[in-house]
Amino acid sequence: MSNETRYDAAIIGGGLAGLSAGIGLARAGHSVILFEKGHYPAHRVCGEYVSFESWSYLQHLGLPLETWDLPEIHRLRLTAPDGRAFEARLPLGGFGISRYKLDAALASCARAAAVTVVEGARVTAVDGTEPFRITVEIRDGATRVIEARACCGAWGKRANLDVGWGRAFLQRTDRRLDNFVAVKYHLQSNWPAHSIGLHNFPGGYCGISGVEEGRTSLCYLVRAEALRACGGKLARLEAEVLGTNPHLRRIFSESSVLEPFPLTISQISFQTKAAVERGVLLLGDAAGMISPLCGNGMSIALHTGKLAAGLTAAFLEGTCSRREMEDAYAKGWRTHFSGRLGRGRLLQRFFGSRRASIAFVRLFCAFPALAKPVIRSTHGEIF
Repeated sequence: MSNETRYDAAIIGGGLAGLSAGIGLARAGHSVILFEKGHYPAHRVCGEYVSFESWSYLQHLGLPLETWDLPEIHRLRLTAPDGRAFEARLPLGGFGISRYKLDAALASCARAAAVTVVEGARVTAVDGTEPFRITVEIRDGATRVIEARACCGAWGKRANLDVGWGRAFLQRTDRRLDNFVAVKYHLQSNWPAHSIGLHNFPGGYCGISGVEEGRTSLCYLVRAEALRACGGKLARLEAEVLGTNPHLRRIFSESSVLEPFPLTISQISFQTKAAVERGVLLLGDAAGMISPLCGNGMSIALHTGKLAAGLTAAFLEGTCSRREMEDAYAKGWRTHFSGRLGRGRLLQRFFGSRRASIAFVRLFCAFPALAKPVIRSTHGEIF
């Protein structure tokens, strides 16, 4: 870490949202420091389907996507716990890429753009706004205080700062939106590379799609009480609960798990969140999680980074006030993302229940024309 203590902008979190915002701000000529608590490359518990709405933007950020031989995904397979299946063509489609590859590549682009990327850094406090004073613990145990005129929070689904700030989403409870556990695998399997699957089971659902190097990415979301009922044992959960769906039972039986999986995260909430807190623009999952049913969390994260970078640059260059920047970001968030997240929460209420998910798949099978507008409503436009 450099000895500099003052920057134009500080970004907390080095996932897709934080890295894209950092690259945008640095290319606009601003000094940027980005704190990432982990290290690159690393796997993240996340579905790994990216809508084509993000393709040109990722190329703009510096990624040579066309040379990476990534699987293009244009088919959806939706299954119910009783084995009933529905297939449809995705209106826009997307591609598969692991977070292991994508995040590390974007971190390299950020460094090339002169972003100071600090790995192994845990931000413990953010105070003030003129300037922000950011307290960070570095991997060698040292504590540093950095000042920045602007700050973006891209720390993901839940962090110590959320708890310390007492954010409102932590105070609300809704069994259908709170307390999920996510489990992630990379598999060697015969899953078709050009399809994304969404498989329902009692208490949750599972997404599966191809990524680079012929791997298959599988990530499922389950209510915490379902895992507790299985004694906290993933193998038992997968056999006794996920395995009630014959499609999932076959996938697990015919696939081999690759190292270092499985990975898990807990305490996932899909409650609504504020887009701005204490003067900090919140990006990606820190501002709101879209249901994995919609398969667009990665595109939304990237888009929020682009939006935040443009507005923060305008503030730093004096073309708008802090209040105007915050208001414009909150408005932009509502315009681009709140409808999609709301529709995702609505769909979430249909899944995880055996009866409701069977009815939902039967409806699509009976009226296939309904699928296209439902799928399209969860996707955005090319940005």
